[in-house]
Amino acid sequence: MVTTRLSGSADEADLRRADSLAREIFSDVANKWALLIIEALGDRTLRFSELRTEVEGISHKMLTQNLRMLERNGLVDRTVYPTVPPRVEYALTGPGQGLLATVDAMCEWTHRHIADIDEARRRFTA
Repeated sequence: MVTTRLSGSADEADLRRADSLAREIFSDVANKWALLIIEALGDRTLRFSELRTEVEGISHKMLTQNLRMLERNGLVDRTVYPTVPPRVEYALTGPGQGLLATVDAMCEWTHRHIADIDEARRRFTA
C-alpha cells in the first residue's frame, strides 16, 4: 500500500482510491477457494464441471460465487456458447495470469519451507 502523503491533491485521492481498491481485491481473492480456482485454471480453459473436479471439496455454490467474484474483478473470463445445453468455459485473463504467478510463488514458498512449518506447528502444539 502507498504511504506517501500529499497535501489534499488529486494525486492523494487517486492513491487513497488505489489503496482502498487493493484492500477490497485482497479481501476477495485471499481465500482458499479463489486461490485454488486460479491455480486450477492456470494456462487452461475449463468448463464448470471440470473446475469442480479440479478443485477438490468445493461445493457448487462456492464455485459459482468465487467464479462470479473473480469475473467481477477482471481475473476470469466467462465464455458462453449458444448450444443446448449452453456450454460455459472459464479462463484466466491477463491480470488473472499475473495473479497466477503470485499464487505459484506462494506454492513454491510452501514447498521450500514445509519442514520448517511442520516443525513450528509441532513445537506450538507441544
